[in-house]
Amino acid sequence: MGAVADDVAATTTAISRAIEACAAAGGGRVLIPPGRWLSGAIRLRSGVELHVAEGATLVFSTDPAHYPLVATRWEGVELINYSPLIFADGERDVAITGRGVLDGQGQAWWSWSGGHRFGWRPGLPDQRKARQALFEMAERGVPVAERIFGEGHYLRPMMVQFQNCANVLIEGVTLRDAPCWTLHPVLCRDVIVRDVRVFGHGPNTDGCDPESVESMLIERCAFDCGDDCIAIKSGRNADGRRLARPTRDILIQDCVMKDGHGGVVIGSEVSGGVDNVFVRRCTMDSDQLWYAIRFKNNAMRGGRVENIYVRDVSVGRVSRAAITCDFNYEEGAKGGFTPMLRKVRIERMRVRAGAQAVDLQGLPLAPIEDFQIKDCQFEGVTRPSVVSHVTGLTLDRVEVNGRAVAAL
Repeated sequence: MGAVADDVAATTTAISRAIEACAAAGGGRVLIPPGRWLSGAIRLRSGVELHVAEGATLVFSTDPAHYPLVATRWEGVELINYSPLIFADGERDVAITGRGVLDGQGQAWWSWSGGHRFGWRPGLPDQRKARQALFEMAERGVPVAERIFGEGHYLRPMMVQFQNCANVLIEGVTLRDAPCWTLHPVLCRDVIVRDVRVFGHGPNTDGCDPESVESMLIERCAFDCGDDCIAIKSGRNADGRRLARPTRDILIQDCVMKDGHGGVVIGSEVSGGVDNVFVRRCTMDSDQLWYAIRFKNNAMRGGRVENIYVRDVSVGRVSRAAITCDFNYEEGAKGGFTPMLRKVRIERMRVRAGAQAVDLQGLPLAPIEDFQIKDCQFEGVTRPSVVSHVTGLTLDRVEVNGRAVAAL
């Protein structure tokens, strides 16, 4: 295909030409054969499958110059920034498949987070000033075309981002060490992520972040992450309300979660709302997993989250609470937008060791509503549960450390 191992320009050009040729022919498969291939940004087109064969490793350049500026979304806000490592916008029938590896070489980017443990030291550049500037632009309603970042701003690119796409498949591949979020479908419809493995312990290296997505299946995947394993989102603050695109109809099943801030998480960028999430037959287990099921929101975000169903989840260890909701996340109670969480059903969860069973904290003017925990067992609990500003909490056949409880 004209690619040359460890030659960024040759490989990027060869892959791009193959993708364009397939698209021009009405669709096809672009094969990454066994070997180590160093590439810059890859942009997929409609009808094209990028197939990373078993034994192939597609290694992404750490030079920001290899990632042109594109219209994208970063932490729930639209902007012009570095292209994700693999990117598609406005396409349909697109796929990444195979048993090969996508290596984001994220360690080279992680210091931009400003975190000491990721290599940042005083005098080195970081994202913090640009991140705040972006959020302020969004709150002021600055047009997206004028929110230009990239060089000199240090906002890390996402690894794989499909945006405004329909009929997306990501299957079989292993993804490791993303610069920032790993799998990030945005404003997409009909997405499948199946038999995928995600590894990466950098800052904000979430495993999969569906954002303003409609109809998505995540199944038989494994996550071992430096942040949330799966985090469902719908835009941050003013930008999320401006687009007003909820995430809805998400099925997560037969997945394995190890390290992470949460196994299945909704938030915090949920200003557009989240409806109809189903989680079943998942296994979560690690001393470095903070929570199994986590909701996070605040009065700056707002957004309605409802119809959340969790069944048959097996939890070995979590270091904090098995189930948590925090409406005081980050900015906390300040702000004029009401976070809403209601109609949550958690059934047949078995927890072998978790410091807390439940930590549910709504706000005085925004209580958590209609939350049912049924036929669940929590073992190894060392701290009492916290329930604050919750109306309609129902327990049915719930045990904590072998004792049936009627209240938490």
